[in-house]
Amino acid sequence: MKRLVVLGAGESGVGTAILGKKEGYDVFVSDKGMITDHYKEVLINFEIEWEEQQHTESKILNADVVVKSPGIPDKVELIQTLISKEIPVISEIEFASKYTSATIVGITGSNGKTTTTMLTNHVLKHGDLEVRMAGNIGDSFAKQVAENDAPYYVLELSSFQLDGIIDFAPHIAVLTNITPDHLDRYDYQFEKYIASKFRITMNQTKDDFFIYDADDTVITDYLEKHPVRSKLLPFSLKKKIGNGAYIDKENINITIDNNKLIMPTTNLSLKGNHNVKNAMAAATVSQLLKIRKTTIRECLENFHGVEHRLESVLKINNVQYINDSKATNVNATFYALDAMKSATVWIVGGVDKGNDYSELYPLVNEKVKAIICLGIDNTKIINAFGNCVDNITETQSMKEAVNLAYKIAERNENVLLSPACASFDLFKNYEERGRQFKEAVREL
Repeated sequence: MKRLVVLGAGESGVGTAILGKKEGYDVFVSDKGMITDHYKEVLINFEIEWEEQQHTESKILNADVVVKSPGIPDKVELIQTLISKEIPVISEIEFASKYTSATIVGITGSNGKTTTTMLTNHVLKHGDLEVRMAGNIGDSFAKQVAENDAPYYVLELSSFQLDGIIDFAPHIAVLTNITPDHLDRYDYQFEKYIASKFRITMNQTKDDFFIYDADDTVITDYLEKHPVRSKLLPFSLKKKIGNGAYIDKENINITIDNNKLIMPTTNLSLKGNHNVKNAMAAATVSQLLKIRKTTIRECLENFHGVEHRLESVLKINNVQYINDSKATNVNATFYALDAMKSATVWIVGGVDKGNDYSELYPLVNEKVKAIICLGIDNTKIINAFGNCVDNITETQSMKEAVNLAYKIAERNENVLLSPACASFDLFKNYEERGRQFKEAVREL
């Protein structure tokens, strides 16, 4: 019997363990932290052996294959030992894809991947395909393959998940954009992060498709030097595209092998140029999978967006409160500030992942009247924006941050939570940060 060791007992790890058990592996789950009661119950139910608060090497180094949580860096000593012993260390995505024959749509990018994944899933579902959504979102891919396999999957994929693939090949790959993010995991080398994102195409063949942002020079430069085998379907706001998607007089035009879809951008439910791009990507996937054009149009018009991503919370005294907690990097915050139409009180900060804030200067100068820093160490933010904004305050609680914003903001202005940083210094994750913001706003 082959031995499967799973490192990390979160959603993806426990899902992997369930699938491993079903496929006849001897499974062992090891987590360096505490395992939540919910996941412990699942493991006990499936009679899967587990440990917490330690990694017992004697129980791990005898594995035939190891699936590690995306949160564990390769630099960790245990991972290095496994690699030196030539024991394959892969991601849940790689493992699960071996046990399904589904058509897979893989979506990656520094920003927009969650919206694009949810939007694509929304259209395919309404187009009567039996489709499931997984990856970085919802129930784990492995668990769904084990318990309720479907003919189609839309997977949101992070660079960390792609780092752990060997044979995984989505039939349709989408790359929304590439901007510096997670550089702390890539030795602060942007090139390594770019190569990581492009792994989504590495096993594709000429019968597969690659949809990408042709306005993103990071992507187009990389493609010139490293051509891919799949069929290219670019999308663009700036240039006319033969095969792919572009904007012409406020209309999205999508052409795939002479099959055309035209729809007005004014009807899109999600506003902002970045969402026009997300819609183009989702519509291109849907067109490839032969969804009816009327269904595609209707779905792009009635999709309601993603929680914690430019989410309107409440209007109080004519001040709009906006939750963009999912903006964990500078580029995501760029989109958020760009979408603000009036003066804004900006709540920012958290765990900095090697951010360069300079690209925000013009937007901050134009739109931000006050900055509220919400983090344990705010030095870098204060140094970056000290010359742009007179009013910068520091706080370490969401309630205090929202109360301060309430005092500063005036009629017809915005209060925007768009941290540009990870949340782990004060919160469990960006969802908890966003929920606390919404609760604090509702208590005003």
